[in-house]
Amino acid sequence: MKIRETALKLEIPKSTVHEIVYDTLGYRKVSARWVPKMLTEDHKLQRVEISQRPLQRCQQGNGDEDTTHIGVGPGGDFQANNNLFDNVITGDETWVHLNTPETKRDSMTWKHPPSPVTKKFKVQRMAAALRLGNSSSSCPQSRPGTL
Repeated sequence: MKIRETALKLEIPKSTVHEIVYDTLGYRKVSARWVPKMLTEDHKLQRVEISQRPLQRCQQGNGDEDTTHIGVGPGGDFQANNNLFDNVITGDETWVHLNTPETKRDSMTWKHPPSPVTKKFKVQRMAAALRLGNSSSSCPQSRPGTL
């Protein structure tokens, strides 16, 4: 609640509310401290492993073999699908922002001196990509095609 709103509600001057909140109660208006998205070491390792699997499959295969793709299925288990590069799509894309995150001023809260500083995960603008592309790959064994 803002000092102005409190003063209007209680029908007293803003200066009196300010004095009570800041001087008597010792409250300060502070912004939450931004912290990066929290990932555990397991999450980080899992991301690296998942990112490296298609490259490993590409390097293991030769032009005569049927290359397989490892994907994450329901429940987080890995599932193999044939033709690794039949599902790879590259192309041009345009990003459209869907929302605007809360500003620093909007996220400010009242804090009493002994209470800890609040932390807030950094929120990125949510966006959607509009894509025009074609199916292709950087692996020489792949079969490029057009969508």
